Amino acid sequence: MRRRVREGDREAFAQLYEEFARAVYNHGLRLTGDWSTAEEVMSETFLTAWRTRARVLEDGGSLLPWLLGIATHKADNARRGQRRRQLFLARQPQPGAEEDFAARTVGRIDDARRLRAVHAALGRLRRQEREVLALCVWSGLDYQQTAEALGIAVGTVRSRLSRARKKLARFAEEDREPPAARGEMTSAAAIAALPVREELT
Repeated sequence: MRRRVREGDREAFAQLYEEFARAVYNHGLRLTGDWSTAEEVMSETFLTAWRTRARVLEDGGSLLPWLLGIATHKADNARRGQRRRQLFLARQPQPGAEEDFAARTVGRIDDARRLRAVHAALGRLRRQEREVLALCVWSGLDYQQTAEALGIAVGTVRSRLSRARKKLARFAEEDREPPAARGEMTSAAAIAALPVREELT
């Protein structure tokens, strides 16, 4: 697969997209907190992967770390762009209120609420910690693959992930709220910290 991708085999690249597009999209969503931005990150990731395919080494394992490394940079660029747009919009007159049709879909509302909660908690981490957390915990890369994706040492991955976990655990404790109906968790940091408590295998 690596050799075929490197040589520009379109069928191999289509197979690569089919296999990893969802993982790249999910990674972009976790880092940006926005569905449409995540779609842009996914598209730009595969476009960049095609343009830079000659850099792929023929020897090695899965190409997912390579793709997620590209996606991490694209998501970081998107976040900076979002901040610029938000600053611009904050200076504009407020538009009139419009009906939110998404409010009719309960499942989507719940997903959006949880995503905002997780993204708010992740926003309190340093960028480097957030990226390692997203790659190791939610995208399922091991330490070596995460190091490959980010171009850093394995030891750096371990230390950043450890700091991120400790911070999220502290945030969850600081933001602890009384249990909601039926024991639902409402703390943003607590929701974000849930998957962090799982041990990597």
